[in-house]
Amino acid sequence: MPFAPEYVHTVLNENFEDAKALFLDPLLAIHGAHLVMLAEQGIVARPDARRIRDAVTSVCRDTVRRTPYDGSCEDLFFFVERLIAERAGEVAGRLHTARSRNDIDMTMYRMRQRGFVLDLLDATHALRATLGTIAAAHLETVFPAHTHTQRAQPTTLAHYLLGVIEQLERDGGRLRAAFATTNRSPLGACAITGTAFPIDRDRTSALLGFDAPTGNTYGSIATVDYLLESLSAASVALVGIGRVVQDLLLWGTAEFRYFRLGDGFVQVSSIMPQKRNPVALEHARSIGSKALGQATAVMLSVHNTPFGDIVDTEDDLQPLVHQTFRDAVRAVSLVAASLKTAVFDVGEMSRRAGEGFITVTELADTLTRDHGLPFVQSHAIAAGLVEARRAAPERSMCEQLVEVSTRVAGRPIELEAARLRDVLCPSHFVRIRETAGGPAPARTAEAVRAADAALHRDAAWLSETRARLVEADRARGAALESL
Repeated sequence: MPFAPEYVHTVLNENFEDAKALFLDPLLAIHGAHLVMLAEQGIVARPDARRIRDAVTSVCRDTVRRTPYDGSCEDLFFFVERLIAERAGEVAGRLHTARSRNDIDMTMYRMRQRGFVLDLLDATHALRATLGTIAAAHLETVFPAHTHTQRAQPTTLAHYLLGVIEQLERDGGRLRAAFATTNRSPLGACAITGTAFPIDRDRTSALLGFDAPTGNTYGSIATVDYLLESLSAASVALVGIGRVVQDLLLWGTAEFRYFRLGDGFVQVSSIMPQKRNPVALEHARSIGSKALGQATAVMLSVHNTPFGDIVDTEDDLQPLVHQTFRDAVRAVSLVAASLKTAVFDVGEMSRRAGEGFITVTELADTLTRDHGLPFVQSHAIAAGLVEARRAAPERSMCEQLVEVSTRVAGRPIELEAARLRDVLCPSHFVRIRETAGGPAPARTAEAVRAADAALHRDAAWLSETRARLVEADRARGAALESL
């Protein structure tokens, strides 16, 4: 019975085109791995296996991708199956022994998903490297940190960026964990209950580059938690990076003037010649938001669906998953590229750090540390001094400190002018904050070295993981050749 033209137009054609782009390579790899296992287990005779192998390996990927959907088969699986049958004859049917489209689909999805995760992880590594280079060059670049959108205390650019780097390191941990969950093979779960044939799931798993087979065969087909874990990790990374992009866009305004994007990442106005619009970062924010929205759409699509084989988790959903990760990589990569040529205005940042009395926390600390006052009293004295300076900036600050301390603490506290200037100096404020994880240059220098070492370890893991996937492809090819 032919498919209804409306169904062909609205569903099957779209899914066929998506599958050609996303899943042709994984599908052919699965055919190869399964065939090797069937032959090794004696389920398919070697002569038949060789005939099937020659048919599978003769499938031209470019030809398949150029072939339009004509409605004569349901999907890419049946289309490729027909091509194999045309070349191998009746024996081609033995290839589908002990498997189903269900476990084939779930295996294809995981093979693509692990690649998406690795690509995003790679992009976060590039961003970490860029931020680390900037941080190393700005260990002593002081600027005002904000809390509740108001200037709060001085810190350094390195300190800020190291906080971002640590966040990206945690993003990497989440993505690696998601990869570990994803990189298990459902092949052999068949429709949902496995098979009575003596298959070797460990063998097909290894030939496809998986760490191990999945467990329960029902869950192997029914579950989507591996996908949601990957999307969740990506979403957390996107939210974190989006917040940083928002800061960067603010810092680049004429009102802040903290940094300037390179000319290759700005656009001019068609009417206002003076404009340098930071469009690269705006695009990064927009693309990242789009990716986050798509990730949310995936979760909503599978929410409240039955725990079993269901269309909602399959053909219609997978292109959205691909687009989510594609846009996530675009956004992260664009932020990294934009910052490589950015120039930070050290003088302007330092000047702003000296405004707005944002160092008076250190005055309160000094009064407690050196003069034995309870911090509550020290805080009140520092606040009173700020009020006095605003009311009468022409007066001596030392005299005002004596007056305020006498009123608050019942005794005068005197600091020499040079000492008071030092206490209120932004560079001094930062230099003495040697708390673990603090902004003191000595601490941030250590943190930059630690971040660099962590990046090298994580990059090595990524390189080794990609190499294992390549080796699995080589081993599968050799096993097919030796049939």
